[in-house]
Amino acid sequence: MNGTTGARAGDERPLRVLLADDQALVRAGFRVILSSGEGIEVVGEAGDGVQAVELATSLRADVVLMDVQMPRLDGLQATRRLLGPSGGDHPTKVIILTTFDREDYLFEALRAGASGFLLKNASPEDLIESVHVVARGDALLSPEVTRRVIARFTAPPAAASPHRAYRPPELTDREFEVLSLLAKGASNAEIAGQLVLGETTVKTHVSRILSKLGLRDRTHAVVFAYENGIVTPGGV
Repeated sequence: MNGTTGARAGDERPLRVLLADDQALVRAGFRVILSSGEGIEVVGEAGDGVQAVELATSLRADVVLMDVQMPRLDGLQATRRLLGPSGGDHPTKVIILTTFDREDYLFEALRAGASGFLLKNASPEDLIESVHVVARGDALLSPEVTRRVIARFTAPPAAASPHRAYRPPELTDREFEVLSLLAKGASNAEIAGQLVLGETTVKTHVSRILSKLGLRDRTHAVVFAYENGIVTPGGV
C-alpha cells in the first residue's frame, strides 16, 4: 500500500513522509494535503502498526504521521518499536495523529519517543508545518498542549518523595541555563535575548544539550527537564 509523489525539481531533497492510519480515506486526504506542501514527498502508506514500522524502516521515512488506534499494533506501540533500540538507523521522527484529545495518549506518545502530537481536526497548513517543525528537531507542542505538559510534569504525584532537582553533570553552566529556559517554552530568540547571546550560539547550545543527554529533540528536552525537576512550578 505504498507509493510516491514526485519530488519538486530544483529543491533540496524533500522530506520523506509515511502515512500510518487504518482508514484509507484519511490517508488519501493527508496525501493530498501534504503533496501540496513545499519540500514534502509522501513515500508510502500503512494500514496498521506492524506495516508502519516495516515501511518506515525500509523506505527510510523522515517523518511518520502515526494514528493511535490501528490493528495488529497500535500507534503508541509502533512508535516504541520504531524509535527503540531495535528500530532502524535512520533518524525518523513521529507525529501522533488522533481524533481523541486524551492526555494519556499525549504523555504515552511523548514517552514512546514521538516528536509531536496533533489532532486530526488540525488545519491543512498546520499539518504541513508540523512535518517541517519536527524534521528540524523543534518541539511540536501547541500552547494548549504545552500547558498540559507543564501541568502534568509539575503536579506532585501521590506519596511523592521530597522534590530534588537533577543537575546533569554533562552540561556546562550555560547549557543548563539554556535547557531551563527551553523547558519553560522559550524560543531560541527569547533565550538569546535573556542570556545576551546570538541565536546561532543558542542553536549550538541546544544541539549540544540534546547530544549530551541523548535526547531526540526539543520536545524530549522539555519532558526531561520536568521529569527531573530542572524546572519547577514556581519557576514556570
